[in-house]
Amino acid sequence: MANLHIKKDDTVIVLSGDDKGVKGKVLEVSPKEGKVIVEGVNKVHKHVKPRRQGETGGIVDTEGAIYACKVAHYCSKCGKGVRVKTQVLDNGKKVRVCAKCGQEL
Repeated sequence: MANLHIKKDDTVIVLSGDDKGVKGKVLEVSPKEGKVIVEGVNKVHKHVKPRRQGETGGIVDTEGAIYACKVAHYCSKCGKGVRVKTQVLDNGKKVRVCAKCGQEL
């Protein structure tokens, strides 16, 4: 998996799993693994050990990675997860648009 349809800072909706229907912003993308980290989705407990003197350890809640195939772009005009197509503007610039309504994402 060299490239993904999801990019950092995209707004996505989860299609399957425990967090189905949750919208969030993509924080990180890992194309090599085919995974993304979405804000507020797949919360995990992480046990953190203090590394320096004076630093506190403990249990931290953080987002875990989920497969990119389980999320879809969210179109605010359509109000649901949609497919994306590319469109070339008059000035030659490529933009991603909603395949249903044509709104720029």
